[in-house]
Amino acid sequence: MLLAINANNTNVKFAVYDGEKPLGDWRIKTEAGRTADQYVVWLNQLMTMQGLRLADIDAAIIATVVPQSLFHLNMLCEAHLKTKPLVVGDPGVKLGIEVKMDIPSSTVGADRLANAVAGHLTYRKPLVVVDFGTATTFDVVDGEGNYIGGAIAPGIVLSVEILHSATAMLPRIVVERPGRVIGKSTTEAMQSGIFWGYVGLIEGMVKRIGEEFGGSLDVVATGGLAPLFHGQTPVITHLDPDITMRGLVEIYRRNRG
Repeated sequence: MLLAINANNTNVKFAVYDGEKPLGDWRIKTEAGRTADQYVVWLNQLMTMQGLRLADIDAAIIATVVPQSLFHLNMLCEAHLKTKPLVVGDPGVKLGIEVKMDIPSSTVGADRLANAVAGHLTYRKPLVVVDFGTATTFDVVDGEGNYIGGAIAPGIVLSVEILHSATAMLPRIVVERPGRVIGKSTTEAMQSGIFWGYVGLIEGMVKRIGEEFGGSLDVVATGGLAPLFHGQTPVITHLDPDITMRGLVEIYRRNRG
């Protein structure tokens, strides 16, 4: 079985696969200092609850945008699972796509590269993958599956926290679709600004990306808050919560399959 690990700035997601078949997935809050011993105790308990065994894991792949976590995740795989993981971004790891950037591909977030790999594999057409994570990222994939760049904006939850922490009277709010655009209370006004502001961001960015790209693109939404926006704007054509992990499985297959 393959253990795929995606460590981002908010959560670390673990998923176990038998070939391409997902058997279970779990998340834990990202803490850079969390040790391999702590990871393995937590993971073992959750896998056991689903009838899975750590001993059956014989391969692993890691994508992380938190460099401080990589040592402990490597140790989890090597010391406890007795397998050396592939690490997306390492020089010897083949993506099977071209990364058309002005800077080395190792500086592009590993999750964004995994999204590009899975996006092309699944949809086979030019794409914008919008990932609603700690940052809201827009990643552009051409018709051949190559990663050609993108854009990064502040994430929704981050924006809400900044509004609350940097102002004297604005409360912390729950991100949800408000009943109207013109808020009749401070909370309603904040919800409107966040929700419809991000809808406007998505629509505006996709329009500009399409104009610069020179053609139409499907738009794939992923990340924790993607379901909130899917169906609220016609520019989002697909909701795909598992795209990153499928990308990791495919990258593993291209290197070790």
